[in-house]
Amino acid sequence: MSENIEVEIRSFISIEQYVKLLNFFKTNAEFVKEDFQETHYFDSEQDLRIQKNNFGSKIWMKKGKIHDDAREEIEIKTKNEDFENLRKLFDNLGYGVNIKWLRERKQFSWNGIKVCLDYTKGYGYIIELEKIGSEENKEKILEELKQKMNELNIPLTSKEEFNEKYNFYKENWRDLI
Repeated sequence: MSENIEVEIRSFISIEQYVKLLNFFKTNAEFVKEDFQETHYFDSEQDLRIQKNNFGSKIWMKKGKIHDDAREEIEIKTKNEDFENLRKLFDNLGYGVNIKWLRERKQFSWNGIKVCLDYTKGYGYIIELEKIGSEENKEKILEELKQKMNELNIPLTSKEEFNEKYNFYKENWRDLI
């Protein structure tokens, strides 16, 4: 049973909820890392991206649609100094940048779940709960993540709202960042 399916749920949160959740996870979870990420989504038929963060850079592709709950992910990690060459490579291959994201992320491990508290410039505050699983157990994991979000008193943001905000950001990111 191959475990390469990323199961995740996320919700937009207010700055007040962000501060409250940050304090909760500092007390009740294991702090994993703090990161700043610059991510480029490419104009491609696949969800193809590159990212530079505090720990390195990477190329990755996610199969499926952008806000699906479970998607196969293929990732290649590189050194931080490789990011500019990755950008040039995809540019020379004809892949234009569709979107750039500038994100501050705080990551925790909570009851076997990866928790990310994010602030993305021009987009807002988000909580994300994630677990890796297999095709066979992805629905069970999804239910577990929904239950945990419910325990945190965070309502799930609808796919429609995520798509609206994503499309708005996609059209306006150059002005927003």
